[in-house]
Amino acid sequence: MDIDRDMDLDLLKSLVAVSDAGAITEAANRLGLTQPALTRRIQQLEEEFGMELLRRSRRGAKLTEIGELVDIEARVLIGRYEHLKSEVLRRQSASGGNVRIGGGATAVSFVLPDAITRFQADYPDVLFQVKEAGSAEIASDVASGALELGLVTLPVRTTELEIQPIVEDHIVLVASPDNPLAAMSQVDVLQLDGQNIVGFEAGSAIRQLVDSALLEAGVETNVVMELRSIPAIVQMVANTGSLAFVSQMGVQNQDMVRQILVTGLTIKRRLGLARRKATAISPAAERFARQFVSG
Repeated sequence: MDIDRDMDLDLLKSLVAVSDAGAITEAANRLGLTQPALTRRIQQLEEEFGMELLRRSRRGAKLTEIGELVDIEARVLIGRYEHLKSEVLRRQSASGGNVRIGGGATAVSFVLPDAITRFQADYPDVLFQVKEAGSAEIASDVASGALELGLVTLPVRTTELEIQPIVEDHIVLVASPDNPLAAMSQVDVLQLDGQNIVGFEAGSAIRQLVDSALLEAGVETNVVMELRSIPAIVQMVANTGSLAFVSQMGVQNQDMVRQILVTGLTIKRRLGLARRKATAISPAAERFARQFVSG
């Protein structure tokens, strides 16, 4: 057999048809072929393997021992091919397929879940593959094609991405209920000078935003711990009595910490949906992006 040639799947299907029918004539009828055409296909398959696969007689056609082996494996290959075709068709449709998307801790925990839930109400067969990482890493993954979409903190310094602003996120100060500042209706930003802060990881977009705002206000705090997620930060604030700046979305409807109004300080950011410029994404991802942007 010449292993450099691609075997026509129709040849394998022809052998299976003869095996099922038990006769060339009946198999030809089932396949919509003439008897000579089907006979030629079987001959071609035998030439590929260099072995006799069928023994013909007046009573029909019977597989040889090698023919039975080829028949078994042919059914596996045909089944895999049919599954592959259906999977490709499914992924080409917005009703199925995968969406590869990423975002920071806030986006993955508090923005994407609601958007994905609403989308899957209409397209329940779509699988979301979600990555959590910092904005810089997510933007890099979208630019490289590792992700189709990314929810990132603006601005993003790249010319490879097209970014659509999605939501404005307010960054608020939180404290445990027994912290003295929590009893005040509001505090002046200068009262934060020297306070212990549980911060996000150094280098993260939200950490840079907070540090810049405090520096501009002339306030120096003591970062006593760095954590990645809002739930972890909130838990630590509740247990240690330290303060923290977190997304307002992450502390709504919970009583572990209290929000504190800080006069003289406003910190907010814009989150945007990023995709690679002039690059097609899957139909499911395209539809999700349109729904996400439109709200």
